[in-house]
Amino acid sequence: MPQLSQLGLVYQSQWFWLLLVLAVIYFFVGRGIVPKVEATVDLRDAQITADLAEAERLRAEADATEEAWRTRINDAHAEAQALAHDAKDRSLRETEKRVGAADQKLSAKADEAARALDEARRSALAEIESLAAEAARDIVAKLTGAKVNEEAARSAVAGALSRA
Repeated sequence: MPQLSQLGLVYQSQWFWLLLVLAVIYFFVGRGIVPKVEATVDLRDAQITADLAEAERLRAEADATEEAWRTRINDAHAEAQALAHDAKDRSLRETEKRVGAADQKLSAKADEAARALDEARRSALAEIESLAAEAARDIVAKLTGAKVNEEAARSAVAGALSRA
């Protein structure tokens, strides 16, 4: 085979060009491009680290702000509850005062009405006794023709009413 017989002649030159191309690639890529890529990667890592640190700082700041707001909201809520409780107590006391005053007025009116009712009852009973005594005198006069004095008729009517 003729291809194998030429192998000895081109073998050394192929090794030379192979080593030359690999050296150029090594120096061009290894010394020229790789440091730039590494610098870009290092810069990117530094930027990511800085961004993460800034994000952590901002998260801590947001947590502190949220906690401050929660504290303010809780304080405002507690204050509102205290004000509502105080208003409720004040309203209850005022209502109790009004109810007490109204109760006193009603009691006074009830007492006055009871006195007026007792007076009307006594007046009506006196009127009834007077009419009954007069009627008894008239009945006795018509039935028997005798005259009964006013005092006797009143005492007879009073006796009859006390038994009933």
